[in-house]
Amino acid sequence: MNSTPSGAGQEEREELVELARLLPAGAVEHGLPAGRRSHYKDVLMQTIDQDSTMGDSLSRPRRFSRPVLIAASVAVAVAATLTVRLGTGDSGSHRGTAAPSAAGQKGRGVVVTLDRIAAVAMKSGVEPVKASQFAYVRTRTAENEADWGQPVKPGPLHDREVWLAQEPGPMIDFGLTRENGEEYGIRILVPKGSAGEVAGIDRPTYAWLASLPTDPAKLLQRLYAETPAEGDEDQDQAVFERIGELISAQYMPSATAAAIYRATARIPGVTVLNNAVDAAGRHGIAIARENTRMGLRTEWIFDPETLGFLGERSVLTRNTVMGPAGTVEETTAVLERAVVDKKGQEPGSAGSGRS
Repeated sequence: MNSTPSGAGQEEREELVELARLLPAGAVEHGLPAGRRSHYKDVLMQTIDQDSTMGDSLSRPRRFSRPVLIAASVAVAVAATLTVRLGTGDSGSHRGTAAPSAAGQKGRGVVVTLDRIAAVAMKSGVEPVKASQFAYVRTRTAENEADWGQPVKPGPLHDREVWLAQEPGPMIDFGLTRENGEEYGIRILVPKGSAGEVAGIDRPTYAWLASLPTDPAKLLQRLYAETPAEGDEDQDQAVFERIGELISAQYMPSATAAAIYRATARIPGVTVLNNAVDAAGRHGIAIARENTRMGLRTEWIFDPETLGFLGERSVLTRNTVMGPAGTVEETTAVLERAVVDKKGQEPGSAGSGRS
């Protein structure tokens, strides 16, 4: 059985756990697909657990609630920097197991808008992606680079390219990120001896997305069951953020996309904004939800005419140590999606297709 640390050892472990909680994304998400900001915390947590169980070689390997996505430089960055996203409010997480059953408490505008977006997505005619191929997404982004105790400081706008493998079986190395003239492999941190992570909510592929229920209620139930809350978010916010990751960073089947948008209408607190601007300067309408614990609103931005997805941004909703209300903490614009045959292959070359 695992031993429980006591005395000074317990105090040291508690300090390390607190440090892990205070280490959000900022610069250390360099090379990761958008949205995977919290995963490197688990890298630190694994190190803590390994230290605390040293000598207990018979204990069962720990399985994380979410596998850890890391790039080649992330482990070094975690150890070398305290550049963080500043938060406010309590640090507790609220975990639920059941998804909301209806959207009756929301304005009719949210339901109507998401239903229109879903109808457009359903007609998009996305071609299936082979297991041997890679989903390609090019974005323009600016991220928070504020140091600890300082207001939000958006970094420079730059383009990022990501290639994600579509193999369904276990993988450790499953993608590539290219930005600022450098390349970073995308990896899953798994227990020692593991063959890797199979396709799923933490490593979504086109085929896995196509396997999800297309009934909005059943789909939302599945997403709630597989998405725990972390840090300063309740589970409703965690599911909203997870959906945002899927629609911004993945090549998604039409029926799944339509179901996801209709399911989003059932999440409490979702609103529609008449005007939002993505990282490319494009104006659109936004589907949004506020993390009231942090005073931070996440917005998914859609073209007001075509209702196609443009990008997303996060905006402060009240004056905090992070800055005044209205400050854009980070912003992203999706510029191109495609399917290519090789990791690192540019769209438009032989064996690739644009969307």
